[in-house]
Formats: sequence, C-alpha cells, structure tokens
Amino acid sequence: SKIKILVIGASSYVGARLYFDLKSKFDVVGTYSSSQLSKNLIHLDITDKDEVKKVITENKPTVIIHVGNNASAKWCDANPEKAVLLNQTATQYIVDFANEMNAKVIYISTMGAIKPSNLYGKTKFKSEKIVKTAKTGYLILRPSLILGYSPNTTNDRPFNRLLKNIEEGVPAIYDTSWTFQPTYIKHVSDVIEACLYKQIINRSIVIAVPEMKSRYDTAKDILSPFGVNVTPVDV
Repeated sequence: SKIKILVIGASSYVGARLYFDLKSKFDVVGTYSSSQLSKNLIHLDITDKDEVKKVITENKPTVIIHVGNNASAKWCDANPEKAVLLNQTATQYIVDFANEMNAKVIYISTMGAIKPSNLYGKTKFKSEKIVKTAKTGYLILRPSLILGYSPNTTNDRPFNRLLKNIEEGVPAIYDTSWTFQPTYIKHVSDVIEACLYKQIINRSIVIAVPEMKSRYDTAKDILSPFGVNVTPVDV
C-alpha cells in the first residue's frame, strides 16, 4: 500500500530536515505552528484538539511523524503548564486521531526520556507511553544532542549556534563538562526510511554515534576547518 506521511512540526530544526529528506521518496505533507518554512506547509496548532482532528482526517496519512515539541528544557521549566500541554497532552490528541485513521505513529523522542531528570524529559517519557497505544503501530526514536544541517537555520539549536559562529562571528565558547553520544540529523531520516521500507514496527530505537563527545569537542570538530577558534569552558 502507498505510504503517505504527515510530518507534524515540519518547520522545526529536525522536522524541516525530515520533511525535505523524505519528500523525495514518499508522498509527504507537513505542518508548521509559527514560522512557515515552505509555502506548502499547513498551519497546525497541536494544542488545539479540533485542529489536530481536522488536519489528520483531511490528509488521511498512513504514517504520522510527530516532531512538534519544544525541545528546550529551560522553556519547559519556565512554562510548566504550556510544556505539558504542548509536549504531552498534544501527543494524546495526535495518537487518538491516528488511531481513528489507522495511521502508524513515529515519535521523535529523546535519550533524556529514558531516565528523566527534568520536566522536558518527563513529558517525553509520558508521551512515549501514549505513543505505544497507537493501534496500527509505532516507532519511538531517541536521538541525543542533534547536529547537522537543516533547512531551518534559525531555531536556537546547537548546530545553528555553530552556523552563527561561522557567519556572524559570535564567539565560540563551548562546555567541556558534559559528554554525550551525538546524533547526526541525517541518520534520523535514514532510520525512518529503513523502518518504513523494511516494515520495522513497535520498537524504540536510539540514534547516536558510538563516541562520547562534549559540546566543546563537537564545536572544535565542526568549526576548526572554517578557521574559527573554539574556547573551552567548564560549566
């Protein structure tokens, strides 16, 4: 059967990359909430249950990729009610209407949902449980800190900060204290594509490279070839 994908959050840093990568291979429709990155994207406020119902029932997707969360832990802590509504309650709306349309749900979660230590991680952890109630099947993808080029170059995400270090001369001062396994953004698209073609379903998949790196390490790797001096700081 023909795969029709609805990317919810297709103007976001990760969503924009997924939208354009998958568009070349599948029938893809995308939504945006505030900034319309492409004129083809449909407006959707995922905290509005009626709007969620309308967009899902009118577009009749076979697969819904949900990447419409606010990924800032600071924002979530500062706006707890909005954070729960956007990053958790809205997931329930999406899954409810996915079930009505027999659509699979692919949820872009985070490694931070595994043992959540902040509100952001907790909303993602609870959303993972909701996504597992998708009747036609689900995939939960858990990236770590995501790096790589996206058509959305303005969102305040780590890779876009690196672009500002190159383009705007913003001083490159990066933390050495926290190490993680970075995620390359194209690998997220690659995993989705492979799972769709091979019909891999009902799995939680971590997407990350094996090496442990700090923000300083990754910044040095990416910025040094452009002649940008990277300064370490232990925060």
